[in-house]
Amino acid sequence: MTDPKTYHVKSYGCQMNVYDGERMAELMAAQGLTASDDPNAADLVVLNTCHIREKATEKVYSEIGRLRKDGRAPMIAVAGCVAQAEGEEIIRRAKVDVVVGPQAYHNLPQLVADAAKGAASLDTDMPAIAKFGALPARRKVGPTAFLTVQEGCDKFCTYCVVPYTRGAEVSRGFDALVDEAKALVDAGAREITLLGQNVNAWSDGDRGLEHLIVALDEIAGLERIRYTTSHPNDMTQGLIDAHRDVEKLMPFLHLPVQAGSDRVLKAMNRSHSRDSYLRILERVRAARPDIALSGDFIVGFPGETDAEFEETLSLVEQVRYAQCFSFKYSPRPGTPAAEMVDDFIPDEVASERLQRLQAALNAHQLAFNEATVGKSCDVLIERKGRHAGQMIGKSPWLQSVHLETDAQVGEMVAVEIVSAGPNSLGGVARVKAAA
Repeated sequence: MTDPKTYHVKSYGCQMNVYDGERMAELMAAQGLTASDDPNAADLVVLNTCHIREKATEKVYSEIGRLRKDGRAPMIAVAGCVAQAEGEEIIRRAKVDVVVGPQAYHNLPQLVADAAKGAASLDTDMPAIAKFGALPARRKVGPTAFLTVQEGCDKFCTYCVVPYTRGAEVSRGFDALVDEAKALVDAGAREITLLGQNVNAWSDGDRGLEHLIVALDEIAGLERIRYTTSHPNDMTQGLIDAHRDVEKLMPFLHLPVQAGSDRVLKAMNRSHSRDSYLRILERVRAARPDIALSGDFIVGFPGETDAEFEETLSLVEQVRYAQCFSFKYSPRPGTPAAEMVDDFIPDEVASERLQRLQAALNAHQLAFNEATVGKSCDVLIERKGRHAGQMIGKSPWLQSVHLETDAQVGEMVAVEIVSAGPNSLGGVARVKAAA
């Protein structure tokens, strides 16, 4: 096999994977490879995988088969959480060229070079964030950028594979993060989203996430700060106060609860109760009354009764989320919940519950969007729309806003919201916000 000249990175799943995919692309570019928009034309295809949902592994094998149809034989690298979980099994079963876990992808150039010599390469070591010191500098980014500040999880929810595929909670150093944030702004970013499996567990000595946010608030040229995904157990009063005190911190909080029943939460090994979660939200709303709340829900968890599902619906009605993600429970091999086979909920029951839950969530999302009509806010332009003169950006509450404007990507525009749909808003540009 010859050394590849072109590459394509395909990422699945969470925002952390999007960030990892961007960094792997930068690694390949630093080696002189040229990016290809078409995976079917690239010499090297990196499948940056997610292991959270059901049948994730089988989808990877299906994608490998598609890449090899019609006699094509690109070099294939499987990265991410499926790579970490499956390891040598992927090489044995699919005969791919490279398998690299999410904590080792900084070694991807060497693994590709080794594979080009004819032998499959594997690296699923999990060193404590050593990769960040080996990654190339971010030379150019869009108006919004991700910055990973924390990786791994110590919570061991019974349904979740993250502690096994991403490792224990580890925080990057304060100074390195501030330096990288400044470099992102210098490269064009106006909004930075801080990432972590439990991002609000980030710490450096006696400094918590709110201290990092305050430091980023002082960076000239940075207009907006966001963070995701948070765990209720790590939602400190200091971080809540930051939503009140730091103007650049956007009024949006993704704080997954997963269920509304205390018994189900305990079976999930969640460290919060329904009441403690709701009390956190009360404190958040007291600090920032206009905040948009987002969450995650799993329905049909093993043993969930009809009454317990109704408790989830009542919590949703009480909170009225602006956005939400919801899923049917799917067993992940190796997790404690996967062993609860005697309590598995029939698929037709779980599907019916999910439909009812999503109907409620969608109604609340539409109501939140409609309540925005008539308000004025700044919109950060991110891309062109489908129509001539149309641009699309994000409101402070993370809603997509489409409007006609001559503003360019990366500019902030003062907008009046004039219409609302289930998934986006319509706006009219007034006066460009100060740069």
